[in-house]
Amino acid sequence: TMIRSTVLNAAAAEGPVLALEEPLSFWGAFDPQTGIILDVHHPQRGACLKGTILLMRETRGSGSAPGAIAEAIRLGTAPAAIILSLADINLAIGADVAETLYGRACAILSVTPDELATLMRAARLRITAEGEITVETV
Repeated sequence: TMIRSTVLNAAAAEGPVLALEEPLSFWGAFDPQTGIILDVHHPQRGACLKGTILLMRETRGSGSAPGAIAEAIRLGTAPAAIILSLADINLAIGADVAETLYGRACAILSVTPDELATLMRAARLRITAEGEITVETV
């Protein structure tokens, strides 16, 4: 299966899928120091995002999200990629800033809700810098 995404921030990535049941705010609900979800109300509290291909419908918005995701990218605790069905320009800005300042990349992509549902069933994904997403078979 290959899905062509809309690229918000380009980067090649691969890794295990972490599919979130609920939206996540990168400001306050996530610890950039550790990569762990802190939000006590999030069903996947305690999950570590580091190195994952993070999938969720949308983020919980905050103007502070670019700083939080950029810091996580700088520290190496961020997901390798974030795939959403509702594009989030704040995450794309944060990833772009991190790439410019620290030379570290995090793909930020958007797909349709149906494509997201398909990807959420995968164990691992590979993403090209052009935004082509392939389900890796083990």
